[in-house]
Amino acid sequence: MIRFLFALLLLPTLAHAQDGLLPVEDAYRLKYELVEPGKVALHWQIAKDYYLYKGRIKLKTDQVGLTLGAIELPAGKPKHDEFFGDVEIYHDSVDAIVPYTLDDPATGSIRFVVTVQGCHEVDPLICYPPHPVTVTLDGAALAHAASSTTALTLPGTSAPAFNLVGSKPLGGGIDEPALPAEQAFRFEAIATSPTEVLARWTMPKGYYLYRDKTVMHAADGADVQLGQPTWPAGVDHVDEHFGDVVVYFDQVELPLPMRRANGTAQSLPLTAEFQGCKENGICYPVMQRTVDVDLPAATTDQLASAAASFVPMSAQSVSVATATAESITSAADNALRSTAPTPSKLGLLGALLAAILGGLVLNLMPCVLPVLSFKLIGLAESGESLKKARSHALWYSAGVLASFAAIGLLVIGLRSAGQALGWGFQLQQPLFVALLVYLMLAVGLSLSGVFQIGGSLAGVGQGLANRSGPAGDFFTGVLACVVASPCTAPFMGGALAYAFAASPIVALLVFLALGLGLALPFLLIGFVPALARRLPKPGAWMDTFKQVLAFPMYLTAVWLVWVLGQQRGIDAVGLVLIGAVVLALALWWFGRGRNRGVAGHALTALLLIAALAPLAFISHLSAPTAVVSSDSVAYNRATLNKLRGEGRTVFVNMTADWCTTCKLNERTVLGGDHFHDRLKQANAVYMKGDWTNVDPEITAFLDLHQAVGVPLYVVFIGKDDPGRVLPTLLTQSIVDEALPVP
Repeated sequence: MIRFLFALLLLPTLAHAQDGLLPVEDAYRLKYELVEPGKVALHWQIAKDYYLYKGRIKLKTDQVGLTLGAIELPAGKPKHDEFFGDVEIYHDSVDAIVPYTLDDPATGSIRFVVTVQGCHEVDPLICYPPHPVTVTLDGAALAHAASSTTALTLPGTSAPAFNLVGSKPLGGGIDEPALPAEQAFRFEAIATSPTEVLARWTMPKGYYLYRDKTVMHAADGADVQLGQPTWPAGVDHVDEHFGDVVVYFDQVELPLPMRRANGTAQSLPLTAEFQGCKENGICYPVMQRTVDVDLPAATTDQLASAAASFVPMSAQSVSVATATAESITSAADNALRSTAPTPSKLGLLGALLAAILGGLVLNLMPCVLPVLSFKLIGLAESGESLKKARSHALWYSAGVLASFAAIGLLVIGLRSAGQALGWGFQLQQPLFVALLVYLMLAVGLSLSGVFQIGGSLAGVGQGLANRSGPAGDFFTGVLACVVASPCTAPFMGGALAYAFAASPIVALLVFLALGLGLALPFLLIGFVPALARRLPKPGAWMDTFKQVLAFPMYLTAVWLVWVLGQQRGIDAVGLVLIGAVVLALALWWFGRGRNRGVAGHALTALLLIAALAPLAFISHLSAPTAVVSSDSVAYNRATLNKLRGEGRTVFVNMTADWCTTCKLNERTVLGGDHFHDRLKQANAVYMKGDWTNVDPEITAFLDLHQAVGVPLYVVFIGKDDPGRVLPTLLTQSIVDEALPVP
């Protein structure tokens, strides 16, 4: 496959450098004939050392009222091809029949495109891109078919063939009559990589193509965005129609970078609009050609790398940083706007710094604060002992870093395998959410004194409640990382986007920097004696404080139960509550009967198994029907494209029930009357996408805008606006600025 793609890239050079390598139209000469009404015979004369793929012969027509039947081809020679697998090929020549029907038999003409692909099988080993040829037959050809007495027979069929009068060699020149547009300007395209298309125009001698009159675009609704092309050097030309222009003679190739929303193999309808002339002759009207380009599957690394260096084809590119200082109404708004850096411009040091800052801000998020209280206990217990404070800080940091490394490696590995995953992906799995419910409940019960994990569990530490041993500190770091996963803090988005576009080693460094930021406050307390001395002295108050901290854990468990209900409905809520009660019973029994011997531990084990049993039923429940509020419309790519095509302003909110940052923004900004009044004033549509469960269409939208998770807010204004990405944390003034009032 690598040799095939490499050969494609070198084809123009080799075509001129290697003796005997023919132009594609000479390697596969096509002649055609209308042998009788309803049947067109095709004949390819294949040059020596060349072959055609049977399975790559395709038909297409845009003629209204013409319907093509399945092409009739003889059996080919079996071949195992390194690019297409087991195929059939043709050498020397091949004949085919194309059946057709016309809605109006009096039409008197037919027009369709036949596309072939083949290879040169001796040195140089070159495979041509798909080669389209337009077949056009008029009334004269039809009359000739009715009166013709010369007929051949296709091998393996009884259908008549033709007498080889249907076409003539391509010509052209300043002294010859102008060719039809299809022959004067041949257009073709092929994917040279999963994220690049090569477009090619071929003109006979004496014809030229205008550079500035050429426009490329993908089909409406395609999950592909074309990037800014880099045109090769052309010929300066003084044109009587357009003045000083740049034109191309003979052949021109144009690489087109792409940003793809997903990596699945697909067919891309690619349209080219262009204009050209015949020297000292006519200038053709604007021509439009559409070809189907087969895009191979792309890995997540390939998609991220292409997105990081992507420059939109549109002349107007809207950036998150376009707001001027004068338009920012407060210093807080200015800080929030600065938290959406462009991944491609961050650089490694910038990404690491953004990751550290993002992890530091995570300490202030509501999903992390309850767990951080654990460390206050441990650090307070250390009293004036600097050695103990350092031990707490180091073991806690080790737990955080190990957890972030594990999550980073998992995400990077799965994305490399083609899975579209982002930050917080584990919260999309109902079983993981249910296990978190159990974990939060267990931690709360431990803090309430219902049970303690002691030495019988092989040195786990002095217990989750005491938090005085290395294992307890390490576990607290792990727990902080787990509960931080639903949160997306400022600075995190750009850092993680850079990580997903970089090599695995660099990506791992970014994840470790994120963990370092989360652990940084406790590292400072552990290693700066002045800060450690400001902690309260150990005393009896600590036992009460531990029990108070149990209640945030219970509230976190309640919130997770609500998330599970949103994912799998009320039945899932009932099942997880039953399991939680049994788990509480098991832990209560363990706390009371841990010294009662084998029988007591066996009963504890049975109760724990019983508590896990409801999870098996939760995994088989279906997601409930989504309910969209009356003030918004559910995200749908087709609906979004329709609204944008109408020139409407659209505010897209990608959210999830487990995303605490999303809920914070919706509570403080997006859920208020001011926001909905602003939508009405701006004549804007509010569109919400729910990523609580796995949704490939929403994941594709996130990838298209280089977002690693939710929340994602994008505002589209007008038909050609590529979209403006807003910061992770919103303020009303930021939203007001993004939704201008006419």
